[in-house]
Amino acid sequence: LLYQLGDFQLRVGKVTPTHSDNLRGIIMEVEYLPLSSMDKSRQVMEEFVDIWQEAISKRSLPGHFMHMEPNFVGYGLSDHYATVMAQLIATQSVQAARN
Repeated sequence: LLYQLGDFQLRVGKVTPTHSDNLRGIIMEVEYLPLSSMDKSRQVMEEFVDIWQEAISKRSLPGHFMHMEPNFVGYGLSDHYATVMAQLIATQSVQAARN
């Protein structure tokens, strides 16, 4: 699922084992569109996660919210990876809208 509000874009998906419907978790990817640099957007994203964590804690939902920091450098990917991914997602969104 893809949601967009203002400058934020949120992609949500469920985590299930192959050939099974057993839900193992939910993955969310949050993107702040005006910034393509991971370093420059870090503070904005940390504030977003804090707000999200506060909202979740008030609802008494089962489970917990974990922040997973992507390790782009560890895989030999530079900071422009975020820009490439944003362009790829935008291209896919346009193609999906045309179909």
